[in-house]
Amino acid sequence: MRTRPGFKIEAWDRRAPATGCCMRPSQRKRGSMAPAEVTNLFFEAGGSGSPTLLLLHGLGANSAVWHGLLPIIAARWPGRWVAPDLRGHGRSFERGPYSFGTHAADVAGLFAPNESVVCLGHSMGGVVALLLASGLFGVQVHHMVAFGVKLEWRADEEAKAREIARKPVRWFNERSDALHRYLLVSGLAGLVAPDSDCAASGIVECDGKFRLAMDPRANLGGAPIERIVAAMNAPFRFAAGENDPIVTAGQMRRYDPDAVLIPGLGHSLHVEAPERLWQLAEPIFQRYVSA
Repeated sequence: MRTRPGFKIEAWDRRAPATGCCMRPSQRKRGSMAPAEVTNLFFEAGGSGSPTLLLLHGLGANSAVWHGLLPIIAARWPGRWVAPDLRGHGRSFERGPYSFGTHAADVAGLFAPNESVVCLGHSMGGVVALLLASGLFGVQVHHMVAFGVKLEWRADEEAKAREIARKPVRWFNERSDALHRYLLVSGLAGLVAPDSDCAASGIVECDGKFRLAMDPRANLGGAPIERIVAAMNAPFRFAAGENDPIVTAGQMRRYDPDAVLIPGLGHSLHVEAPERLWQLAEPIFQRYVSA
């Protein structure tokens, strides 16, 4: 992994063997951190102090999508940050059952008791952050920003998600074809170069063939947003790019009257314009930090 001068990322690998594919060799630094032992999640971390900023990626992606934001966080965030690969994604283990609840439980194992946390979650990761903010998973979430979260699902969209989850792993003979497919599936096509570290983290090689690093079974449909929001114990902010095709201002403002649309951007704010995303999130989190 390439790093920027003066910028350090620490990474821990706590994976169990993946089902139906070769083990994925990590090229990252490994260390030990007791709270992570129970989760088998790969995660990146940096900084020190409190509060901890939790970064949660969307469906099909992994923690590498935050790399454009990390230099900003390193310069302007006062505490620790953690960015996991969710179960069935990237460099983490593949094992069902897959659900928003299991994702939340996995992530909760990354934190020490009474550790103060704020969350920044994209798409599916935003739903996981909402669940964590319920307090039901033992994590003290004090504030969160969820962006690009699909809040309404049609019956045919739910059915399509279930259909995709039942499909077998698709193998590619050419690495370039697997990279192309990963960028399409993760919504990163046109935003991330195929020869980048970010793209490479989304595929796996086994016996000369290539597949996406995401377990197809990890495709989830919609979440019961009304019930999740009703259970939350922390303030939150919804946001999206004005060109995001999966959520509208009206849908967000049903739950958050002050939800924000960012002009000129689409679904992946953290990749398209990390500085503009941080300009939204920083003052929200700073109110808690300064309290």
